[in-house]
Amino acid sequence: MTYLFPKLANGLLSRLLSGMQGTPALLVLAGGYLFVMIAAYLLGSINSAILISRKGYGYDIRDYGSGNAGMTNMFRTFGKKAGIYTALGDVGKALLSVILGFLVLGDKGQYVAGFLCMVGHVFPVFFRFRGGKGVIVSAITILLIDPLVFVVLLLIFALMFAATRIISASSITAAFFYPLVVYAFHVRTPNIIYTLFSLFICFFVIAMHHENIVRLINREEKKIEFGKKKKKKKKESEKK
Repeated sequence: MTYLFPKLANGLLSRLLSGMQGTPALLVLAGGYLFVMIAAYLLGSINSAILISRKGYGYDIRDYGSGNAGMTNMFRTFGKKAGIYTALGDVGKALLSVILGFLVLGDKGQYVAGFLCMVGHVFPVFFRFRGGKGVIVSAITILLIDPLVFVVLLLIFALMFAATRIISASSITAAFFYPLVVYAFHVRTPNIIYTLFSLFICFFVIAMHHENIVRLINREEKKIEFGKKKKKKKKESEKK
């Protein structure tokens, strides 16, 4: 978000630390990082898919379809409206997390907050550590950090989805290209933190799709079909 607020590139906490030195400064800085990490993780743990499925439909989305607490499974199980509301919830918590991290810690804080929000989404403390796969959260984090990279990844996602109509394949492909796109855009001005962040996101997203990868290899992964009424289906693993 430095491109929008260059004066806050070091964060508001840096202004407080400007008059401090030694151990007190280190303690305050450590406290700032701890606050951002905990806040972002807790925000990420507010899983909109689980809340909407329970409160709006009387079911737990993790017991249906793929068992994943995310937008795609909500779309397939409860329909378009449920999928949209779930996506909006994921977008909202990612926005709040990254903005908070940037305001407190500056440039580095947005990476920390975005990643911890994603971890919270995948392993939510409020829902027995069973959440979604973090695709939307990571996408919004990338958008806020580097819009140009986001546009390229969105194009890659869109092309893959147009060819396959499979969300998981599109997400995996975009995640795989993320570090490569970052490198291409910043080859002349390398940023080690940004590079590591892109690698973490890449491996994290792909790892969380390991079951989808198996289904893709076996040609069993379902495609998104528009215009058809969605029906609740018990979790696929429970049918076997």
